[in-house]
Amino acid sequence: MSDLRSAIENAGPGRRKWPWISAGVAVLLVVTGIAYAATRGGGAAPGAAGGGEPVRGGTLQFALIDYQRSPDPQWGTNYAESLIGNNITDKLTWQDPKTGEITPWLAESWEYNKDLTEFTFHLRKDVTFSDGARFDAAAVKANFDQYVRGDKALGVNPNGATLLPGYIETLTPDDFTAVVRFAKPLASFLQASAFTANAQPGFLSPATLRLSAKERTDPRKVIGTGPFVYESWQEQAKTVLVKRAGYNWSPPALGHKGEAYLDRVVFNTIPEASVRTGSLTSGTIDATLDVGTTDEKPLAAQGYKIIYRGVSGTAIFFNFNSQLFPTNDIAVRRAIQAGWDREAVRKTVLTDSYSVATSVLAPSVPGYVDYGGTILKFDPDKARRILDEAGWAPGADGIRVKDGKRLEVKLLGINNLVVNKPAYESIQQDLKKIGIDLQLTVVPIPDYTANQAKAKTDWNITAANRSRNDPAVLNLQYGPQLGNGAYVTRDSVGVDLDEVTQTLGRLELTLDPQTRKQYAKAAQDLLLDKYALVNPVYNPSQVIAHAPSVHGIIFDAQSRNHFVDAWKSNGK
Repeated sequence: MSDLRSAIENAGPGRRKWPWISAGVAVLLVVTGIAYAATRGGGAAPGAAGGGEPVRGGTLQFALIDYQRSPDPQWGTNYAESLIGNNITDKLTWQDPKTGEITPWLAESWEYNKDLTEFTFHLRKDVTFSDGARFDAAAVKANFDQYVRGDKALGVNPNGATLLPGYIETLTPDDFTAVVRFAKPLASFLQASAFTANAQPGFLSPATLRLSAKERTDPRKVIGTGPFVYESWQEQAKTVLVKRAGYNWSPPALGHKGEAYLDRVVFNTIPEASVRTGSLTSGTIDATLDVGTTDEKPLAAQGYKIIYRGVSGTAIFFNFNSQLFPTNDIAVRRAIQAGWDREAVRKTVLTDSYSVATSVLAPSVPGYVDYGGTILKFDPDKARRILDEAGWAPGADGIRVKDGKRLEVKLLGINNLVVNKPAYESIQQDLKKIGIDLQLTVVPIPDYTANQAKAKTDWNITAANRSRNDPAVLNLQYGPQLGNGAYVTRDSVGVDLDEVTQTLGRLELTLDPQTRKQYAKAAQDLLLDKYALVNPVYNPSQVIAHAPSVHGIIFDAQSRNHFVDAWKSNGK
């Protein structure tokens, strides 16, 4: 891990143009000062000199496993929605995907108070929405107010309430100064100002903010400041973006000047991996996300480029329901942690684009601690012993029983990543050997979302992940007053609600790198060891295969893609 370690706090809370927050190491290559994803298949990384001078024009046909359910980027809750939303909207700041540094974008500079409750942003003066409206402090205020509070009359949900807890208001002392105030310290807000994952704070035109949620399903009315604008949207089929004329405010860190190179990007929903791969090799599409694990090497051998970046935030996890039998028994939770063979998953399921999880945090997040040799070590004998001592006796069919009840654990997962289901099936086989019947329900995101509404009463495990390149992702996901992924209450057997709340909440109290590192370790110790509330599985990656003619696709700090710098050699 890099130390970040050079930090914001050492310089005090005064105004700084290039402040840093904590960051970790991602597996990236640096090309002309820009962080890109690791690449395989020969040749240089996207955007490298080997591609020659960028060519303007052309259409990029891009495939995804999932589809955009609404053109509204502040509402979006899947990868397709956040990826597309990032290309029609911009953020206050840009987080460098290699170092974690928070750098300027729509805000040229900023400062914050000692208590981390007030953040002042000084905005660029040349930015406009694609409908001609000026981007200014009033637009920041209008966006944050609706993003956090929603608008019942318009049917707009408070999509940002979890990301920005304690938001009070945004003050506008002048046209290009926005002061964002919180009721309590929120150290992670600087990173949140660059956040590009689900339910992101991409800025929308005041005209769009006045529309109802239903009216925002018309893509032509969803207006941002980004390098592309909507041309069309067909739910479950495709979304088409076209270049925004006059765009000239990419993050300075990218080194891109002016408009996007491409004329158009077409996002095609293709659920089947084999069809995505076939569409790429036939030339129907130029690039595809969600590359099947068995397709990576054959595509690279054929000359296609494989680029990828690990997703910063949490690992793909099994969150244990601390309220529901039998995962309300810590013995069961500990046995599941120890009872499956991580090396088998690595060898039979994962490719080199992925890695087995050794903490609930991804290695790229500052404060990550490696538990691979301790809590998360495969030890089936230990798992059996834990269950024996807790009174779980093997039944006639090998599944353990206690007080007349079988050790059945119901899991709800998402099939949006190609590795998920086969990884869960491998774990299922191992747990059966120690007497645990892991019952899998792995479904598309809409079905997962519907079932998740009943997770507290119906599911022992919810399997997913949360993207955010900041250790406060643990508070966001597990804090009892926020995500509460383990359903911790005062009724949770053997779990101290106050301790969980306070341990995770400390991550928001400081930007000092070393103190935050200590708080992150304490949070991981509590979640993984003391209360065994989570079983990390693997570190996900976003993997793209593209034709040799494609260049410059960027992975950001949340591993979402940006196309402002993308281009095609043939310009078609």
